[in-house]
Amino acid sequence: MIFVYESGVAFVLVTVTLWLQAGGIAVLIAWVRHVTKNEIHKSGLLRSASLVVRFTTALVGLQALQILLWASCYRWLCFPSWESAVYFSASSYATVGYGDVTLPLKWRMLGPLEGVMGVLMCGISVSLLLAIATRLVGLKDAYLEQSQLAAGLHFTQVLISGLPLHKGGAGKYGARPLRS
Repeated sequence: MIFVYESGVAFVLVTVTLWLQAGGIAVLIAWVRHVTKNEIHKSGLLRSASLVVRFTTALVGLQALQILLWASCYRWLCFPSWESAVYFSASSYATVGYGDVTLPLKWRMLGPLEGVMGVLMCGISVSLLLAIATRLVGLKDAYLEQSQLAAGLHFTQVLISGLPLHKGGAGKYGARPLRS
């Protein structure tokens, strides 16, 4: 009967952790889309760095909320003080696990489970941070490419579309379809 209770608590913790992460990520994605849609390509290095710092800070805050969720459970079930609960939760979430504070035998499966969740949630956060950096670089490259297209068709677009470049051939820009 104790195993069922432990498994139920673990299931609730994992489920709430996943929903916290998913909800936080959804809010952050909406925020980044809003921020980057208006002329981010014209922004300089300082503004791009500021966006990455703000986004990273929000991700750290999201991880802290998840640590507090697990710490609340530990405080309720295992530890007499918040200090021990938060310390154990943070060290487990970060997979440090010093071993100076341990869970009671009844709840010892929660520590490794929190470590696994911490690795997964941090991995998701890092992948999103990389996606944001890629978007910033991609938007800048897209803006530069668009500005180079002002005179006509871009060479790579012509190659991809199958239209060879000809001097003076059909069409305004000297491109005409291949004929077989």
